[in-house]
Amino acid sequence: MSGQKHAGHQFYGLLPRELEGFDSLAELALDLRWSWNHATDQLWRQLDPELWEITHNPWVVLQTVSRDRIKDVLADPVFRKNIDDLLRATRDAAEAPAWFQQNYARGPLTCAAYFSMEFMLSEALPIYSGGLGNVAGDQLKANSDLGVPVVGVGLLYQRGYFRQVIDADGRQQALYPYNDPGQLPITPLRQANGEWLRLEVALPGYSVWLRAWQVRVGRVKLYLLDSNDAANHPTHRGITSELYGGGPELRLKQEMLLGIGGWRLLVALGLRPEVCHLNEGHAAFAILERARTFMSETGEPFGVALAVTRAGNLFTTHTAVPAGFDRFAPALIEQYLGRYAQMLGISLHDLLALGRQNPGDPSESFNMAYLAVRGSGAVNGVSRLHGQVSRRMFQPLFPHWPEDEVPVGSVTNGVHMPTWDSAPADDLWTEACAKDRWLGMTKTLEQSVRLVSDARLWQLRSAAGKSLVDYARAQLSRQLAGSGAALDAIDGAKRLFDPNALTLGFARRFATYKRPDLLLHDPARLLRLLSDPERPVQLIIAGKAHPADQGGQELIHRWIEFIRSPAARPHVIFLADYDMLLTEHLVQGVDVWINTPRRPWEACGTSGMKVLVNGGLNLSELDGWWAEAYTPEVGWALGDGQEHGDDPAWDAAEADALYALLEREIIPEFYTRDERGVPVAWVKRMRESMAQLTPRFSADRTVREYTELHYLSAATTFKARAANNGALGKRIVDWQRSLEQKWAAMHFGEVKVETRDGRHVFEVQVHLGDLDPGAVRVELYADGIDGAAAAGLNMTRVRQTAGASGAYVCSATVPDARPATAYTARLVPHHDGVTIPLEDPRILWERS
Repeated sequence: MSGQKHAGHQFYGLLPRELEGFDSLAELALDLRWSWNHATDQLWRQLDPELWEITHNPWVVLQTVSRDRIKDVLADPVFRKNIDDLLRATRDAAEAPAWFQQNYARGPLTCAAYFSMEFMLSEALPIYSGGLGNVAGDQLKANSDLGVPVVGVGLLYQRGYFRQVIDADGRQQALYPYNDPGQLPITPLRQANGEWLRLEVALPGYSVWLRAWQVRVGRVKLYLLDSNDAANHPTHRGITSELYGGGPELRLKQEMLLGIGGWRLLVALGLRPEVCHLNEGHAAFAILERARTFMSETGEPFGVALAVTRAGNLFTTHTAVPAGFDRFAPALIEQYLGRYAQMLGISLHDLLALGRQNPGDPSESFNMAYLAVRGSGAVNGVSRLHGQVSRRMFQPLFPHWPEDEVPVGSVTNGVHMPTWDSAPADDLWTEACAKDRWLGMTKTLEQSVRLVSDARLWQLRSAAGKSLVDYARAQLSRQLAGSGAALDAIDGAKRLFDPNALTLGFARRFATYKRPDLLLHDPARLLRLLSDPERPVQLIIAGKAHPADQGGQELIHRWIEFIRSPAARPHVIFLADYDMLLTEHLVQGVDVWINTPRRPWEACGTSGMKVLVNGGLNLSELDGWWAEAYTPEVGWALGDGQEHGDDPAWDAAEADALYALLEREIIPEFYTRDERGVPVAWVKRMRESMAQLTPRFSADRTVREYTELHYLSAATTFKARAANNGALGKRIVDWQRSLEQKWAAMHFGEVKVETRDGRHVFEVQVHLGDLDPGAVRVELYADGIDGAAAAGLNMTRVRQTAGASGAYVCSATVPDARPATAYTARLVPHHDGVTIPLEDPRILWERS
């Protein structure tokens, strides 16, 4: 589509745009900066306090209230000045040089495109289910704060993820309310002539037309695509109907629209991102469409286009078990991508090979994560432990390479602290560390927080407990009324819980590997712990199980049955429909956040990070982020840091350890008070948790790390490869072809070792045939010992073997602290600027 594109405001209904000041209100309502900067909350509350509390959606408030009401408030000079001041502050914040502009404005990065299947930005835009969307939304917000030039790309779901109710039998029921685009804080993307920007993606039988929408997230824009276009065949209109719904065929179509349609949208908008960041493998088809775009611009074949563009692609995996990767049957790929392979100028076999461990196996499924690895210039997990787990999972793609050299790094997730902190927590941090504390300047936070007094910290926690109890009572009473509970039960819910009692929180997706029933292992012991009259404990549970996960739903039912027993009812509640708003209240109010996954199945887990800024403490399995965060002074840990699978005996042992920690350490520490009523040891732990962990596990730190470790270098490498119509990409493809043709003939010859003067001197003969010796590197390798990294020492080519064409002698010298037999020579591909083994996994060992 041609012509200049821009976002045009689309107003639904009879909105009073003629009223002076209304457009300013609309501008504020359509910028999701209000989801973490709460300065505008008072505006929406003033317009309609009840609707605001229910929806937390300014755009709904603005559309729902009467014209007269809007006219009245706009006639108030104080209200109008407030609007003008807020709008000016918002615009100033968007234009002021931020961390990125101050440090990297002259660098290679002008745009990074962040692709994700879901984004959790606000409960007003319900296009998320959980952790993946949480990470995506928080990183967009942090990119906005820091000024990193990122655009988001996702899908707009007509029904989003399901909403949960608990029925009279204590079982989860799934509801799918319709997301009316007119009531979401989004605007259609329109061309300069007013036409709605629509994109075409060919599917078998019919094309599908995609409508494009824009979400403003402070400085950052998120672009969403949906297929509910009147021009579409009925089956296509429903492709974007539901997040993670349907079977493999619907999922494949969604991922084609996200990856292929998403990249086409960026092209249509005139954006030319140097970096394409794939948040999980769902969007991996963007790799193919990016390469196809380069082909159309340069006339180069697919191999060259992929060699050039992959340098600018970054793949972040969140999956901790191989079964979690999306796989599609070969016949399904042929049906939906057979014609697309022709557009790429490659065979269907070659396309399938990009997503297979063994390209020669016609029965092997197409793995989206494998495509993402083979099409990216860097790959990372989302915690240090997950990086190790991912190296193990992806090792099949790098046969004969040691596991610790599998090219998967890690950038540990963080959460957007301004989104998750309570207003009182924000006040405390502002007093201690200033308002702009998260904007790239976190180095002094630790010292500043340590200066906050015990009394001030305990005041924060006391107020948080009261707020949470008030919220939980109101939510539970509404929930009980909705499920047909008796009036006395509904009334009783309004008096449940004690604001001063120790409050534990467990809120997760209900899946068996997360072990949400670990606390229920011994119900009698749990009841004794909760109901101690001297040291009472109360527990709030929340979470959804996927509608297809019967095991997870049964775990919810088990908790509901326990809670409904008369002995447990005063001490435990289950809050239904776990969403972003409920999460905010829980992480701001609980004293201890409990997390009990089976190690190493929690890739990172971010929910426990959200309590840090609010002074809550963590009691968690040594998995995901907690495996690198935990020290005894900041919280409590379960497990021995080893993997035990799904052994029931280990589950029982950990349940016992969980009860023991609560009984012997956590509860006594909370209730041991000084003469002022302050639990001194507890507050000391709070302070250390806030000081040490909050800066480390903020999305601010994560985004800076992605920018400095990946985005800048990826942009530089991509630009170098793309220059002169991909000239460097062509040389890389020629080099790989030469390796392909000549690798099988290469071999090692004689190996000599001489030990003298405390050194081993190795001389190794290699036969390269007619391959350019600069196309490979000969290394001397030894496994790591005692926790040290493996050693791969580059050997020097010292001479050519007389009378033998293509035979060379290479030499290296190492200390004799280890026996010479610990070392072996190996041959690996080498080309300047090419990442090995990610871009070429060949390797030849002297001893195999």
